[in-house]
Amino acid sequence: MHSFHVWAPKPKKVALQLGERVLPMQGPDAHGSWTLDVEEANWGDEYAFLLDDDQTAYPDPRSAFQPHGVHRPSALYNQKAFEWHDSLWQGPPLTGAVIYELHIGTFTEGGTFDAAIEKMAYLADLGITHIEIMPLAEYAGGRGWGYDGVALFAVNHCYGGPDGLKRLVDAAHKHSLAVILDCVYNHFGPVGNYTGKFGPYTTDKHHTPWGNAINFEDAGSDEVRHFFFDNALMWMRDYHIDGLRLDAIHEIIDRSAVHFLEQLSARVDNLSATVNRELVLIAESDLNNPQIVTPIEAKGFGMDAQWSDDFHHALFTVLHVEKDEAAKGYYNDFGDFESLAKSLKYMFVYDGKYSEYRQRKHGRPVDGLSAHHFVGFIQNHDQIGNRAIGDRLEHIVGVPRTKVALGIVLTAPFIPMLFQGEEFAASTPFLYFADHEDPEMAKMVAEGRKKEFAAFGWDENQIPNPEAPDTFLHSRLKWDEVTEGKHAEVHDWTRQLIHLRRSSICLNDGDRGHLEVRWDNAKRWLRMERELVVTLVNLGTEPVEFEITSEYRLALASDPAVRLENDCVVVPPDALAIVSAETE
Repeated sequence: MHSFHVWAPKPKKVALQLGERVLPMQGPDAHGSWTLDVEEANWGDEYAFLLDDDQTAYPDPRSAFQPHGVHRPSALYNQKAFEWHDSLWQGPPLTGAVIYELHIGTFTEGGTFDAAIEKMAYLADLGITHIEIMPLAEYAGGRGWGYDGVALFAVNHCYGGPDGLKRLVDAAHKHSLAVILDCVYNHFGPVGNYTGKFGPYTTDKHHTPWGNAINFEDAGSDEVRHFFFDNALMWMRDYHIDGLRLDAIHEIIDRSAVHFLEQLSARVDNLSATVNRELVLIAESDLNNPQIVTPIEAKGFGMDAQWSDDFHHALFTVLHVEKDEAAKGYYNDFGDFESLAKSLKYMFVYDGKYSEYRQRKHGRPVDGLSAHHFVGFIQNHDQIGNRAIGDRLEHIVGVPRTKVALGIVLTAPFIPMLFQGEEFAASTPFLYFADHEDPEMAKMVAEGRKKEFAAFGWDENQIPNPEAPDTFLHSRLKWDEVTEGKHAEVHDWTRQLIHLRRSSICLNDGDRGHLEVRWDNAKRWLRMERELVVTLVNLGTEPVEFEITSEYRLALASDPAVRLENDCVVVPPDALAIVSAETE
């Protein structure tokens, strides 16, 4: 027997379509739910719901598997059938993490979960501790970034479906890699979202850049909140995911006395205690509000960490200056070594001070929080893919400055994150790609992309068409590059940096009181002291002599011209050196 259940307060009657059978459901109850027990229902059977007199069969909003995509029937999936091999798994702590963000479709030539499994040993050898996978919820079309998911409980069938994801997580754990999944709880995608047929999942009282906001506070919001709570817990419980990265939480609009994020954090803590595994939540937020990562007990939202955009902007703008004024955008608020130093020491550059870009004061100070509540990076899917031609850092600034950037990211006090291919300066871009089935929408997306970058001075013929299959295929990594030329050089440098970080007590210390940063904006150098480990950066045009004491040794140098002279380290232009007094 299988019990079917659906929350559908909108329709007056609901029927279950199970294969060729149409069976009226019982309900609604006081909360708008409909149920039906069916004796002859087997795992794998396809089903859908008929609402009122509408002859269209709609998939289950909580479907675990959409074998034919978002518009077709759901399939019954047995979450308990998979044979796991990670019963003794205890993931590495987030405080000592080195995160690696990846997109399943472009990470390998195969573009599937099973193909990704083949790279788990490589990532473990590199020194990665956590892989962060871009969204996997089912979306319309066969290729995309995943941020337009509509069947949020269903694992994308193009990548290998629910069993494929479980095989990947099981393999990652075998190689001591924790898995973080990117989840989108601020909007539904524009195509294939049928939740509105069932109930008030969204509200027109609030709007996001992608349409109506999720209904977290209006009539019916109790059930909507439970929908998203259950989704988050499902990934962690049924798929053994170790944590979630929550997309753009500043677009989660909730004025309830208990905010959705606070309630989610408490529920994840309860599940963590139940399954006896560390489970984490990482937020993406542009609010510069430390309340996001403040514990619930201190009246915060209880997120474990959040992305640090200010650090990215501060670092990128000392490495490169956009030539076109229109292209600078939020980079206009950055561009000097003082901002970079502040982002390293205080996390937020804009902590209540005036922002020219926003034309208002922005943020508040980070007080009393460890740097381990923040994730730092110089590349991620947004910072590459939202550029006109998807160019990576090395394409923009060259190998020497790319190595400097990696050195800063991997010796900074916060949790470092790399984006797929960054570790070997991949030649391939990471472009924005999509696959909209509606020709009119596909045309609108392509034209919109051209217009967006025309404002920045780009010729429209230079902008890849997001809907073209080649745009997706050109974004796939070329793994044979890892052992070739400059790619091998950057790969070896990254590997050394990660292994130095993971073996250093000082580099794993999140106490910002143990960090000192000095800089010279005119000569373009920076010195970051992490007690017994010091990172020395020169982005100027002349060699810089950094004074050190005799107990320090040269641990790593991005350029062979770096040298020790008496009580100085001489660092040439566009180079970085790390000296250490820690015992080996």
